[in-house]
Amino acid sequence: MATVAARPPSPLATYRDDGPIAQGAGRLGRRLPVPPIVFAALAALLVVVPALAAGADADEAAVAAAVIGAAFLGALSQGRTEEGRFRWLVPAAIRLTEYAGLLWVGAAAGEHGLPAAFALIAALAFRHYDLVYRLRHRAETPPRWVNDLGLGWEGRLVAGAVMLLLGALPAGFFILAGVFAAVFVSESVAGWTQSTRQRGSVYEEEEDEGQ
Repeated sequence: MATVAARPPSPLATYRDDGPIAQGAGRLGRRLPVPPIVFAALAALLVVVPALAAGADADEAAVAAAVIGAAFLGALSQGRTEEGRFRWLVPAAIRLTEYAGLLWVGAAAGEHGLPAAFALIAALAFRHYDLVYRLRHRAETPPRWVNDLGLGWEGRLVAGAVMLLLGALPAGFFILAGVFAAVFVSESVAGWTQSTRQRGSVYEEEEDEGQ
């Protein structure tokens, strides 16, 4: 009996980098007849517009509320990831929401908050680069434990807002940046190394069969 090859992960779902909060909110969003780009665009606007208007002078509670609200709005789009004419723009809107939100939280935290936010975004940029090229060249995604540890884009925004309210920044962002960088980079290197070895083994077997 022939086995059916596993379908590769959906690129749009992979690029979103959703966490458990988005998975739950997506069930609610699935019931609403709203294209995903609407939720994603509103989420981005909820962060970007007040961040540009108020910047670091915004009240910490207001920043946290806006960031958490944006995370929930963007998470609602998870339930209709593959729907809508502009669905391909949703991951980009989510990245804008996440990066802008983290920068705004960092700026609101004080003098060293922005460097901490940039350090965290650098680690996340590597993860998102790895998600794209691992799927493109190997048709796979990182293991689930890595995704769970990463919290998802919305989980990171909520965590940043909570740390801001608790006065745990910038240390919290620096710690997250260090942990994420160590895990994302080491797992990615191990995964790509294993993939290269497997391809080399298959190539050698094909050569042996051809002789």
